Amino acid sequence: MTDPKDQNQFNIELNEEVAQGIYSNLAVINHSAAEFVIDFIRIVPGMPKPHARVMSRIILTPEHTKRLVAALSDNIDKYESVFGPIKEAKDPGPIMPLTFGGPAAQA
Repeated sequence: MTDPKDQNQFNIELNEEVAQGIYSNLAVINHSAAEFVIDFIRIVPGMPKPHARVMSRIILTPEHTKRLVAALSDNIDKYESVFGPIKEAKDPGPIMPLTFGGPAAQA
């Protein structure tokens, strides 16, 4: 007989390319009634015209988005309990207007 706990477990595969990760220093978030779209962007500073490129787009259901927010909050709490509060820049510099259509985004 199969243990019901085994039905909720699965193996996660992580190939070498994905394991390298993608650096992002900006996230733009849009939503509709059915989904949240998070674009992870890399802005290259110091160029005459700053270059911003979407490095990855993640599309989530509202339920999974709420779970992600809870998981991030939990991990931030754990991080700060070990390393101390994360300091936020008082003046992060100019915020570029990025438009991809849809409602106004917040990061």
